[in-house]
Formats: sequence, structure tokens, C-alpha cells
Amino acid sequence: MNAPVHFDPVADAQSLPLDQIDVSDPRLYQDDIYYPYFERLRREDPVHYRKDGRYGSFWSVTKFKDIMQVETHPEIYSSEARLGSITITDRPAEFRRSSFIAMDPPRHDEQRKVVSPIVAPANLNNMAGIIRERTCKVLDGLPRGETLDWVQRVSIELTTLMLTTLFDFPVEERRKLTYWSDCATADVNAGGMVDSEEKRLEILTEALRTFTALWHERASRPPTYELISMLAHGEATRNLVNDPPEFLGNLTLLIVGGNDTTRNSMSGGLWALNKHPAEYRKLRDNPGLIPSLVPEIIRWQSPVVHMRRTAVKDTELGGKQIRVGDKVVMWYISGNRDEDSIDRPNDFIIGRGIICRSASACIAASATAWRKCN
Repeated sequence: MNAPVHFDPVADAQSLPLDQIDVSDPRLYQDDIYYPYFERLRREDPVHYRKDGRYGSFWSVTKFKDIMQVETHPEIYSSEARLGSITITDRPAEFRRSSFIAMDPPRHDEQRKVVSPIVAPANLNNMAGIIRERTCKVLDGLPRGETLDWVQRVSIELTTLMLTTLFDFPVEERRKLTYWSDCATADVNAGGMVDSEEKRLEILTEALRTFTALWHERASRPPTYELISMLAHGEATRNLVNDPPEFLGNLTLLIVGGNDTTRNSMSGGLWALNKHPAEYRKLRDNPGLIPSLVPEIIRWQSPVVHMRRTAVKDTELGGKQIRVGDKVVMWYISGNRDEDSIDRPNDFIIGRGIICRSASACIAASATAWRKCN
């Protein structure tokens, strides 16, 4: 539902009682009007409790330093799937799938270590030729003098092509990866392609069957630098195929991590350059600024809106008492605009450098950055 023409989000954000602000409301993002609500929370109630909101009761952590406090203390704030996992949605227990992003150390570190070499500089340099070739082909194939859908024609197409390389997946079947990624992240209440958890599982079971066959094929060969082979031969993951829910959890994590966040950054980056023509001119005049463009796109765009943790100990955060079992949501989209930690946070400034790297930064971040820098 679109906001009424006369609706003033700034006035609404200032007039609402604090306890009625619900920054999980999808309409705030659909209509791009979430900014003033987070601005007020950062100013007046940076660790904010919303009781009985759209996604239940939860704490909103809105400032950079508090977010990092949650990120870096997994012994207090857990990512474990059995406790609720990493999203604000409370999926029924039978539909929760463990993956290394939904684990706490040491299992998180052990499984992540298996696949992280795929985005190490040496391996990415080995893929430089095909990355450049596919990028040029996609861009050179765009129509001139016509309106086009950048997200479909470039962001989705290019990231999906790169996923086929990372998985050694058939190029002609690449849109299956996009479909599975969209299915994995869809809100069952949004009226889209997935209207129930049962439907989501039905669709993703096809992905599981496909990748299980690829796993057995790759496990019978010497290891190579593609994700399924790395999982099949990795010490911490070689038996993953025998645990289908966890295998599916890791598959969807890697597909979404390489697809959703990267295409959001590509789309948001183009939008940022369009809205800030002076910065675009600065970049064109000095291509050496491209490495600093990448982290600024990720900060300004915030391709991941939030992550959730569940408290496993009573603790204090920002002067508030957090209890065992509480849902704690880190709003990256707010922390990346924190006036107390970032100078002129609402401005898109190429060259400001890397603000931070969060402890749970997805493994696709390095690949995203490298693709943009090369």
C-alpha cells in the first residue's frame, strides 16, 4: 500500500509516541520513508523496544557503536537457527535451517573458513578474465537511447552469471539461481511468489536435489576452486550433504549472499551516482577513486537492512536491560547513517574510505568489492 499523497513521514515520525514506532513495517521501505523514524530513534531511544509489533516484540539497535557491540559478542547475542536465526521473522521451528551465518563460533568460523578462499585475492585474480568478459558483454549489449530496467538487464544478469562461475553451474540454467534466491528471502505475507513456508520448502527442495547431485559428482573428483567442490572436500563440511536441512541452509546462504546483496549494491550504486552528479564527475576524472567507491556504495545503500540476534544472557545495552530470549535486531540501514560515528552520513562521498567491516560481513562482500574495482 502506497502512502497517501498528503502523508508527511517526518511529521508522523516526530508525533508518534516512541513505543508505537515500528521500524519493521514493510511500508516504510516500500515507500522509502524510513529515514525520519530511525533519525528519531537514534536521537531519543537508540536501543528501542517495540512490544507486539508486526514481527512480534523486539529490540531495535540503531546506532553504529551499539550495533558493533552486539555483532562482536556472540556469547551474549546468538545467531543460532534453533533460537530464531538471523532475521526478524520468527519462522516455525520445523522450517528453520542452520547455516554458518546462523551459527555461533566455533562452528561458524570452521564452516566459513572452508568457502572464504573463493573470494581471496589470488583466486579472484584467476577469474579476472571471465569477470571482465561477462561485464563487458552485459554492458555492451544494452540498448542506446532507450529506457531500460537496469536491475534486470545488469544487476541481476551480471551477478547471476558470476554465481554460475562460483558454483560451476550451467550458464544456460542460471536464472534458477535467481529464482531460488528470491524464494529464500521472500516474505510469505507479502503476496508474492511464496505464500507459505511449505511453498518455500517445496521450491527450495528442487535446489537441494540439484546441488546434491552436483555434490556427489564433485566429491568424486579432485578438489577445485568452486563452492560445491570446496564444501565436499572441506574438513568441516565434507559430511554436510548427509544433513539435508543444513546443506540447504548453506546453499541458500551462498546463493543469496552472492546474488541479492551484490545486485542491491549494483543498483543502489548507480542510483547514488545519478543522485550525486558531482561525485560521478569526480570519479570519472579520477578512476583511482574506484576502490573507495565500493565501501561507500555499501554504506550508503546498505544492501542488508537488518540482522537479528537472540539474547542468551541477561545483559545491558545502551542503558536498557536485555533479558534472555529477547529478540535483538541490528538495523544496519540506520547504523550506516549514524551522525555520531560518520561525518555527513546522509551524503554520498567517494573517497571517505572504509567506515568499518562488521564481524558478520557476508563472504560475498569481498567478491562484490573486487568486481566493482576491476
